[in-house]
Amino acid sequence: MPTTEATLWPMIAHAALVFFLYWLLSRRRFAAVKTGSIEAGQFRENREEPVESLLVSNNLKNQFELPVLFYAVSIALYVSTADNPATVALQWIFVGSRFAHTYVHITSNRLRHRRPTFLVGFFSLVALWIWLAVWLAAS
Repeated sequence: MPTTEATLWPMIAHAALVFFLYWLLSRRRFAAVKTGSIEAGQFRENREEPVESLLVSNNLKNQFELPVLFYAVSIALYVSTADNPATVALQWIFVGSRFAHTYVHITSNRLRHRRPTFLVGFFSLVALWIWLAVWLAAS
């Protein structure tokens, strides 16, 4: 598989994570309504998230913060042909860290475990942006 095609797969994997989180959020919200811990009408303005779905909702919001920079750099790497096996590896490290962060966030939610998974993704993303800047400056 050419490097440029390999660059797209981490984005697809992250999108799959986001779709899974939407499914899980819907499932947990539905269960909260079914058990009577919240009324369905409360989701109109969504001022209060039920305890059953709060961690999933918070994690889903996280998937639209730092990952926005991941998508931007991934597309820029692809378009500028600055991608290579090292950048693809860094992309997979980022996505793997997002999966790990999600797992910790929606289960134990222990910051002691969540923070390192975030930092791995953060630093892999910084490295991707640095590589792109170096590539463009050298071109």
